[in-house]
Amino acid sequence: MLIHIMIAVIKTGGKQYVVKEGDELKIEKLTAGKGEDVSLEVLLVAESDGSKVDIGAPSLDRTVTAEVVAHGRSKKVEVVKYKPKVRYKKRTGHRQEFTKIKVKNIA
Repeated sequence: MLIHIMIAVIKTGGKQYVVKEGDELKIEKLTAGKGEDVSLEVLLVAESDGSKVDIGAPSLDRTVTAEVVAHGRSKKVEVVKYKPKVRYKKRTGHRQEFTKIKVKNIA
C-alpha cells in the first residue's frame, strides 16, 4: 500500500521550491525572527504520485506554514574582473544571507 504525501510548490525570494511536510531548506533572507512561523505563497499542491493536482493562476488561496529555524550567511563567492594588457585586475567577494526554514504543514 502506497502512502500519499502532499507536496507543494512555493514561491519566495523570486525562486520556486518543491516542498513536503518536514522538509528543511535554505531560502532568501526573511525578516521573521528565529522560532516564528511564516506563511508562504503556494503555486501548486498535489499528491506525491501525481494525483489530485491543484494548480493556481498564478497562486492558490492555500498556505504552507513554516517555522524559521536559523539565519545565516552562505559561503563566499569570489568575483574576479580582469582585462588583459592593461594591468587591471579586481577581486571582490559576496556572502548571500539566507533563512533556514522547516515546513510544518500544507493547508
